[in-house]
Amino acid sequence: MELMDKLTILADAAKYDAACTSSGLDRKGRGRIGSTMACGCCHTFSADGRCVTLLKVLYTNACAYDCQYCVNRRSNDVPRAAFTPKELAELTIQFYRRNYIEGLFLSSAVMKNPDHTTERMIEALRILREDYGFGGYIHAKAIPGADPLLTYRLGLLADRMSVNIELPSEQSLSLLAPDKKKKAILAPMKQIRENILESKQALVKYRHAPRFAPAGQSTQMIIGATPETDRHILHLTESLYQKYRLKRVFYSAYVPVSSSTLLPAPEGFKPPLLREHRLYQADWLLRYYHFKAEELLDEQNPNFDPRVDPKCSWALQHMDFFPVEVNRADYETLLRVPGVGVTSARRILEVRRWHSLDFSGLKKLGVVLKRAQFFLTCSGKMAEGLRINSDGVLRHLVALERPALAGPEPEQLSLF
Repeated sequence: MELMDKLTILADAAKYDAACTSSGLDRKGRGRIGSTMACGCCHTFSADGRCVTLLKVLYTNACAYDCQYCVNRRSNDVPRAAFTPKELAELTIQFYRRNYIEGLFLSSAVMKNPDHTTERMIEALRILREDYGFGGYIHAKAIPGADPLLTYRLGLLADRMSVNIELPSEQSLSLLAPDKKKKAILAPMKQIRENILESKQALVKYRHAPRFAPAGQSTQMIIGATPETDRHILHLTESLYQKYRLKRVFYSAYVPVSSSTLLPAPEGFKPPLLREHRLYQADWLLRYYHFKAEELLDEQNPNFDPRVDPKCSWALQHMDFFPVEVNRADYETLLRVPGVGVTSARRILEVRRWHSLDFSGLKKLGVVLKRAQFFLTCSGKMAEGLRINSDGVLRHLVALERPALAGPEPEQLSLF
């Protein structure tokens, strides 16, 4: 098979893997080919506005497993291909030299067994790093079930690692992916966490100690294929952040690629993209706004209201917490106000050291008054002419969201 035919097959097979993210790592080239920047490296927009790209491929889509939700499952009749380590390294370096990409995102189906697959991935990255001297960003997917020594060797060659948790519960995993086990997935997560910590401690003592996955680790789970609630998913997410110190948890709306009776019928099924979006918003609240999963959802409300974002939903259920006096509230309290972000909360604390703030001043600081005006007072006063009741505020917030909700759902995009 020609190399470009392999690339077409294996790039398309990788499109459902959402766990791409900015590198989170600064490393100068120092005479090597390429470098990494913390602002990003993955077909996305970085913090400084650049659009940066990544070669996102599978090493092979020939899989020994038969996961019902996966397009690359053993029983699915699709074209199969596999790179050789030399081919993948050569392809990556040629794309980099032509300025097509800034790094590599490498995952793989399980070819023969986890150890064999990991060995092939390691050899490809070794050629890229040592033979070609490539110093750019590499994100590698660890294969659950592989020997811990192989996972360690892979982490020494990669900048970021990830292990897909796949599904939100052990029951769903056993039903849809019987070849995969919860313990086998969590074991490399734990190992990666420990190896990263050991690497950081070694670097304090020895400047040139080996660096293991210096940009951390992430994971991904499929949502909408199984009956778990948003509350269940959010508690799992919170636990993963706490136990394994993940940089990110990615959510992938289920896309029908199978006619299995264990999955939602493909006819008329639409990927739950709005639900995915709400989970990402809630994930942001966990990581940057100091919310707890138990605050956002409970047994009476196990799923997010699709009409409004999770922060607004929380505020509407806790109107006794508001209004917040913007000239006296502390940082933690300001973060609870819809329309006030991390940056604008810090600006408020800085500016009010010199003078009191009014609503026009808040707008200049970046506060989204369309939302925040219902939950704030300035020097004890609400916004002029504003009348508040929960139903009225909900109607207003839903109206703000309506243009986005009414728009067409985005399609799955391919790198090529």
